[in-house]
Amino acid sequence: MARIIQCVPNFSEGRNKEIIEKIVEEVRIMEEVKLLDYSMDKDHNRTVVTFIGEPEKVILAAFNACKVASELIDMKNHTGEHPRMGATDVIPIIPISDVTMDECVQLSKELGERIGKELNIPVFLYEKSAQTSLRENLADVRRGQYEGMAEKLKDEMWKPDFGPANLNERAGVTAVGARMPLVAFNVNLGTDDINVAKNIAKGVRASSGGFKYCKALGIEIKERNIVQVSMNMVDYTKTPLYRVFDVIEREAKRYGVNVVGSEVVGLLPMAALIDVADYYLRLESFDHSQILEKRMFE
Repeated sequence: MARIIQCVPNFSEGRNKEIIEKIVEEVRIMEEVKLLDYSMDKDHNRTVVTFIGEPEKVILAAFNACKVASELIDMKNHTGEHPRMGATDVIPIIPISDVTMDECVQLSKELGERIGKELNIPVFLYEKSAQTSLRENLADVRRGQYEGMAEKLKDEMWKPDFGPANLNERAGVTAVGARMPLVAFNVNLGTDDINVAKNIAKGVRASSGGFKYCKALGIEIKERNIVQVSMNMVDYTKTPLYRVFDVIEREAKRYGVNVVGSEVVGLLPMAALIDVADYYLRLESFDHSQILEKRMFE
């Protein structure tokens, strides 16, 4: 069985396609690495890139992409709806085939150390790679965003795991860590009232007493004159998409607002969508072995 990991770096650029193409090219040209997807979002001003492959080659592609991003993206001029702290904001490393989580943790440390040393970028380890519980949650690591990082780095509690203890003004700060697959799932609401989205997000996210495996923010989609509940579902097997969607839809109705659509950013496991279909279609005696694609590639 081939050793495969997945990497899903998020870059703080979603409007300049030329810049993104130069970053993504570092993945395309890497042997034994396959680019699966990349999606640009103008409102978030953010691009999510997904690729898989042989572990050492994936890590090299991630470093090279981070290097190009540090050269082409100037965080001093960056604005966008999505929270961010660096040109390469976050680099998750995910085990896929014949690779353990512990191995991914070690790979993330090697990548973080190289980014810190060679690119002079402060690096925080997060999720499974975190050296302290304070840094497990990416939202805690990113709190303060780029604008607050210079001051945050002065706090001994927030000394970077790798790299300089002062802000790289151009490239910002990067988080690197091993984690399980997550689903970036957004629900769009038919209103421009940001308070509606923020209140609903507060109701569904774990940190406010909502669903344990849901992280959520209310943001504006100015181009469409609507608002959005933007989420990371960090374990879709324990908190399925349909459950959170149902609650958001019910909460929106309390404000006299309709759900006008939803979206998945990047890729997601097929099982996450099968669970949604199973729930809404009320399938009886359904088994995952009935899925054509699953049987084809067994």
